[in-house]
Amino acid sequence: MRFQFYSMPGRLTALACLAIPALGCVPAALPVALGPSRDCVRLVETRQLMGVPWTITLHAEQEVAGKSALAAAFNEVARLEEILSDYKPHSELSQLSTRVQLPATLPVSDDLCRVLTRAVEIRDATGGAFDPTVGPLTTLWRQSRRSGQLPRSDKLLAARAAVGRDALLLDCVEKEVTLTRAGMRLDLGGIGMGYAIDRAMDVLAGHGIKAAMIDASGDIAVSHAPPGSTGWRIAMAPLGKTQDQPVAKHLLLTNAAVTTSGDAFQSVEINGTRYSHIVDPRTGIGVVGQTAVTVIAPDCTTADALATAASVLGPSAGLAAVAATPGCAARFVWKEGGEVRSAQSPRWPVH
Repeated sequence: MRFQFYSMPGRLTALACLAIPALGCVPAALPVALGPSRDCVRLVETRQLMGVPWTITLHAEQEVAGKSALAAAFNEVARLEEILSDYKPHSELSQLSTRVQLPATLPVSDDLCRVLTRAVEIRDATGGAFDPTVGPLTTLWRQSRRSGQLPRSDKLLAARAAVGRDALLLDCVEKEVTLTRAGMRLDLGGIGMGYAIDRAMDVLAGHGIKAAMIDASGDIAVSHAPPGSTGWRIAMAPLGKTQDQPVAKHLLLTNAAVTTSGDAFQSVEINGTRYSHIVDPRTGIGVVGQTAVTVIAPDCTTADALATAASVLGPSAGLAAVAATPGCAARFVWKEGGEVRSAQSPRWPVH
């Protein structure tokens, strides 16, 4: 993984700022490919998958080969959606929690076992701030967001009883999972998209594509730099007036991933308190306050999950968790006392 930071004014950052006035401006990844190649064909295609637009940009030696790679990558994402989605009732993930009476030991596919394994690793590394068993709580919180009312205490207690570290046991040698608690439901919303991006990037590489960028509604992964350039430029929205020093407005990335998590676009106010759509597994309700955290990582699976966990942990503990993860860096923005504040992990240089 390689990333550089530098400042450059531009219209893209201004547009990103306009999109999220509540925080003044928070980090928002906006991909821009550097310089089309004179020797390769640049192809861009967007499709709707996993409930969001996916845009793949690649450089191929031949147009036919590039189009074939695009189709294969999108097909891989569609295949994984049928495995990892918790919105689709017939997905493999959904079927784990609904087709049999729990507790039970069930077979799982290689992909589901891999993403669950990484989810458990992130859970353990963040003290449970990220938890793949959070499904009962996210389901309950979605209902609260629609109704504008906090969950009833009895329902919250029942949902929390179905969530926890010992609720999920993995055996990827035998390709089995054991779900130990009645009423539990797995939720990979904070990691599944990142995993799908990584697998789609693997498919592109398998088709001989060396320079590519995948953007799934702001979850971004890039491979080698486009021909004639030194990297993929990812625009960062300006932060407005903060209490720290100015930082780069763009990232220059190769073979890395970047994602932003927070409540800038999805939040609800209940009884005068602003809550995020992101559920804190430790409390069972949405994270309180206005925050956004951008994470850079070697892969999008890690970036996706760490950004979610950091949002739950808050600036100090969240940045510490990212700093403790090899090859990762993060920048946190939050609103406090009417002011926008920001901080970054040690690997996020200040310019």
